[in-house]
Amino acid sequence: MNPLGYLSKNPDDKRTLVVVFLRGGADALNMVAPVEDDGYYNARPLIGISKSEAIVLDDLFGLNPEMKALHPLYTEGLLSFYHGAGSEDRTRSHFEAQDLMEHGGETAGGWLGRFLRYRPEPATGSLSAIAIGKSLPESLRGAPAATVMESFRDFSLGDDSIGIVNGIEKLYGLEEGEMAASAVDTLASMKRIESIRNSDTHPSDGAKYPQNEFGEGLMRIARLIRAHVGLEAACIDLGGWDSHLTQGPIMNPRMRALSEGLAAFAKDLGPLMATTSVVVMSEFGRRVRENSALGTDHGRGGLMMVLGGGEEGGHVTADWRGLTDEVLEGPGDLPVTTHYSKVLAPVLRRHGAGEDLSVIFPARERVAVG
Repeated sequence: MNPLGYLSKNPDDKRTLVVVFLRGGADALNMVAPVEDDGYYNARPLIGISKSEAIVLDDLFGLNPEMKALHPLYTEGLLSFYHGAGSEDRTRSHFEAQDLMEHGGETAGGWLGRFLRYRPEPATGSLSAIAIGKSLPESLRGAPAATVMESFRDFSLGDDSIGIVNGIEKLYGLEEGEMAASAVDTLASMKRIESIRNSDTHPSDGAKYPQNEFGEGLMRIARLIRAHVGLEAACIDLGGWDSHLTQGPIMNPRMRALSEGLAAFAKDLGPLMATTSVVVMSEFGRRVRENSALGTDHGRGGLMMVLGGGEEGGHVTADWRGLTDEVLEGPGDLPVTTHYSKVLAPVLRRHGAGEDLSVIFPARERVAVG
């Protein structure tokens, strides 16, 4: 039995979906600001992004200058922003909101796991789905196969790699069935990752990732995609967006990390971005009005981004109704005008999902998925 023959049960030309979760409730109005709406500056006289500093996106919105690395991707038509995105849930709890969003409703398993499981051809290779970090995100629960890694070193076979390989091949080499295939597939994946780690492979086209955990994680995902290991889904977090106090010092380095990381990722992959989609999401947005500590409190409507993968970008999609008291919800929240599943729906279909997404989002009867 040749272990490399089991490296991936998925063809090399499969698409890859990368989900970036901004944990902590990222402030949509600070990232993509409605600079032509006077209500924005009435609500945020001290922390609002000035019209002169914002990078023009359209006749209403401007991009925070800390995210300037994303602007070329936007003008090239590779990147879209979706304002007022979120879920129907009105909780102010980070954990509850993340849990419900990642599960795709009040149901077992995660929306991404169900997508990978219930397609006509389930993603079953041991490297078909990965999570960068220490634990499996809830969105990947229920996937046919998923691997958690902090670094490629997690998959080292150690000093006795030859002995391990020989032992597993001897144990399973003549066996048939799911257990044997799984063992050999895992072994092949470990060998391939170790090979990737030991290779002198640098990012393509001079791409420079930010020197932080997020940048390093994106670079590992890009290396797996470029190595054609059959990666179909990858999850990575960027945390620390809970900006109750002094919002600028909290958000600015995270916006730079996000934008510079995504820009490097797109440059590194080059033509492979045609089959690679990146979705950026957060559990909820922030309240419209700044607080007395020059921060913002938990709100509702947030921001989603879609990059690559055939996205017809270069637009900000928003059902913008203004920022008057009549429009805002509850204590002064931006309303959710686009359910997050409606942003995900066309992306998932480009990655092989059918028209009926009720298996992926069981609450579809309550929230129409476009």
